[in-house]
Amino acid sequence: MVIRRVLAPRIDFGALRRELGLPESFPAAAQREADEAAAAPLPAVTDRTDVPFVTVDPATSRDLDQAMHLSRRPGGGYRVRYAIADVATHVRPGGPLEEETWRRGQTVYLPDGNVPLHPHTLSEGAASLLPEQDRAAVVWTIDLDSDGDTIAVALERARVRSRAKLDYQGVQRDADAGRLPEPIALLPEIGALLTTRGLRRGAINLPLPEQDVEPDGDGWRLVLRGPAPMEDHNAQISLLTGMAAADIMLTGRIGLLRTMPPPKPEAVDRLRLAAAPLGIDWPAGLSVGEVLERLDPSQPRAAAFIDQAAELMRGAGYTAFDGELPEQPEHGGVAATYAHVTAPLRRLADRYATEVCLALHEGREVPDWARAALPKLLEVMATTDRTASAATRGAVELAEAVLLEHRVGETFEAAVLDVDTPPNGEAKPGRTPGGTVALDAPPVRARCTGELPLGERVPVRLVTADPTQRKVLFEHG
Repeated sequence: MVIRRVLAPRIDFGALRRELGLPESFPAAAQREADEAAAAPLPAVTDRTDVPFVTVDPATSRDLDQAMHLSRRPGGGYRVRYAIADVATHVRPGGPLEEETWRRGQTVYLPDGNVPLHPHTLSEGAASLLPEQDRAAVVWTIDLDSDGDTIAVALERARVRSRAKLDYQGVQRDADAGRLPEPIALLPEIGALLTTRGLRRGAINLPLPEQDVEPDGDGWRLVLRGPAPMEDHNAQISLLTGMAAADIMLTGRIGLLRTMPPPKPEAVDRLRLAAAPLGIDWPAGLSVGEVLERLDPSQPRAAAFIDQAAELMRGAGYTAFDGELPEQPEHGGVAATYAHVTAPLRRLADRYATEVCLALHEGREVPDWARAALPKLLEVMATTDRTASAATRGAVELAEAVLLEHRVGETFEAAVLDVDTPPNGEAKPGRTPGGTVALDAPPVRARCTGELPLGERVPVRLVTADPTQRKVLFEHG
């Protein structure tokens, strides 16, 4: 759901692309292999084209990794079928295309177009789960009991055919009107059940709206988005599948997990101390995630508390293992063991983790090419995670600076989200006193100097808006 929109002028993202060293095209050999794979017939695998899968993605997306079908099980509970694009069918181990995907690591998204992990002939063509097209997929079938507990997991290579390409806004409208299509009619019910289970085990979701830059005619607009409920429900299906994959790999003692240290008790204690000055009610017995679930992020004090809670979500990465189980296998945000397997068109790691899961489930040896890749993926994914994050952050910062460059000296109302000296009194070293503020309109989030009251609205004056440095700075007082 778009909360606010502000028109922005024309913006050139080319300098950001060059700064990050993003490739402009695929090597000829890699592109040729992709084109040949796109033209090749699908492998002879189980036919699941009778299952009416649908995809749910942003409206403009064409790199469609996932399709789902949800149903009730006879006698109670649910059956979740989740078809994931079978990228390994199209990418030959040891070939030039695989080599190039290792150089890229993941798809990088910029407002003026993505830099794909795979050539568009695959990522937005023959490997994408586009509607009314037969596609190669890895189908996860996950049975849940009536409480949402997983009771059986199966996966297989199969031929599938999506019936429709749905988008989040349309799905949300259909959900609100009570007319969701049959393949996902149960998504609100299952999603809410899985969310509740996650909160009970200690999962943490940060419900802050996200800034985004979108085309607007010949220019760009800066928008602030809060997740629609159906987006959260959709994410729960992916999390469910990732947890099932982690269980398979841990049982088989080989794999690649997405990990993050659980929040340290002392960090949770500091957050609890921050709650009272911000007027946040934290009843005894509620977890961090349960407290966050009760908040309205549009309120300044709630937004400031959520920003403080983000400090708990540090240290995410990948953990590879083969034989000896990892000492710390959990993902603190999920509050469970978890793996990335649901976005192989966009993330390199998912292709190899999926191959491990298939082999273990079928009781055969993990292919040598997949086994050998696991430890090497750690550095590749860490490096490209940083690049992807820098691209997202840089695009927003550039849009903010361009949008405000002619308004230096003006005063705006802003909510104080973070301060250098938080309620616990521990100052952040090496910075001029100040913090982070968020404007309502335009939806800008930036550094502000001065003595700032956390969680309050204050007037701030714009002192710097430099598109060259992608820097915006306010002052208060």
